Amino acid sequence: MVAGVPGHAAPSFTGRGQPPSPLRIGPHTLANNLILAPMAGVTDRPFRELCRRLGAGLAVSEMVAADPRLWARRKSQRRLDHQGETGPIVAQLVGNEPGALAEAARRNQDLGADIIDINMGCPAKKVCRQAAGSALLRDERLVASILTAVVAAVPLPVTLKIRTGWSPEERNAPRIARIAWESGVAALTVHGRTRACGFTGSAEYETLRALRQLTPMPLIANGDIDSPERAGYVLNYTGADAIMIGRAALGRPWIFREIAHYLTTGAHLPRPDPDWVKTTLLHHLHALYDFYGDLTGVGMARKHLGWYLRGQRDAAAFREVFNRAGSRQEQVNLIEASPASAFGSWQTEDQQAA
Repeated sequence: MVAGVPGHAAPSFTGRGQPPSPLRIGPHTLANNLILAPMAGVTDRPFRELCRRLGAGLAVSEMVAADPRLWARRKSQRRLDHQGETGPIVAQLVGNEPGALAEAARRNQDLGADIIDINMGCPAKKVCRQAAGSALLRDERLVASILTAVVAAVPLPVTLKIRTGWSPEERNAPRIARIAWESGVAALTVHGRTRACGFTGSAEYETLRALRQLTPMPLIANGDIDSPERAGYVLNYTGADAIMIGRAALGRPWIFREIAHYLTTGAHLPRPDPDWVKTTLLHHLHALYDFYGDLTGVGMARKHLGWYLRGQRDAAAFREVFNRAGSRQEQVNLIEASPASAFGSWQTEDQQAA
């Protein structure tokens, strides 16, 4: 049985023998149909660039509040910084006022955005308390006003990210999808949970499968896609045009090339060489230091190292030592002095069972 799809056994998936059709959003044809999900505090420019280099066809930025009065904050300035980033560049906006979101879209276009994504899927309480994120799903008239205003404001393609509804009793993704299509939205991403579900339980894909029959716009499936097998299953079962990967990419940014290889050939890539993983980690950490500066970069490095160490033997002990390191050079020295094997045994449940 496949989690999130009650009563359905996973069909065999042996690859298509050729790469899946690349996703097209407006005038942009992507390299493939694999997208890095926006995650606040995670998908900064260094992580987006790393995932793009390792196989993601698109990487969505961290959400930025539509209120420009908040843009002077250092955190917002970093989120708006796309200097040197591989395109197409996707800026995600969050808010609840059509005029403010339209103006924010125009400003992000001036800052280099190629695609504007509207967040109506974030389940965080602090966002929903502002009647933004997934809270907007409860007001379909406002959804229409927002999407119409943003689409009219910029010549860029506008995309939308939602959940299947506010709660299991209020699943209205089909109506939201129709509103989005009529408003001129270029692509729709759906996380297979309601807002009430948060990240608990398993993603349900039946709503996405039904949406595929209802809307002609590109559909991107999101939720619990954590292995090549699951990626193939979700694409086959839902009929989605692309998949979006979030939490499974934390500490494993190479998941995109693993999935791309599997979808093309039906075979798994060999597990990453430990020396390569160590080099990739060091590259990521240096990019964080350079982007944030040494002080903030050290804190960001601690967070990401924890994800890289998932499933490693003696991870807790090493993480404790690493977290005590107070400078860039101390952290780098600790990684460089560690054997590559300390970072090379991470594997998925599917790989463990193989």
